[in-house]
Amino acid sequence: VQLQASGGGMVQVGGSLNLSCVASGSISSDAVLGWYRRAPGKQLDLVALITATGQITYREIVKGRFTVSRDSAKNTVSLQMNSLKPDDTAVYYCYAQYDSTRYWGQGTEVTVSS
Repeated sequence: VQLQASGGGMVQVGGSLNLSCVASGSISSDAVLGWYRRAPGKQLDLVALITATGQITYREIVKGRFTVSRDSAKNTVSLQMNSLKPDDTAVYYCYAQYDSTRYWGQGTEVTVSS
């Protein structure tokens, strides 16, 4: 299984970005998909997860600003990020989990400048 993320970049405070991730290989349509991020010098944090049935979990500080979605038929997961803040600056990692196996993408960098 490979996860290929795209859509990162540099944006000003208050701007928007959309991250996309395509999962290739033998991944179940029942897999949990989502995004994590690692800010400079900090730990890896959950951003958002979405199950195959559409149950969503968000990190508290992104609620109302970020929207995660998936297309199970295409094995894709997206993250629409609005009202971006400098604290959102991080490398964002696409994530998939099925049973006890976790998969990670290569990361896409997001920089929010003030």
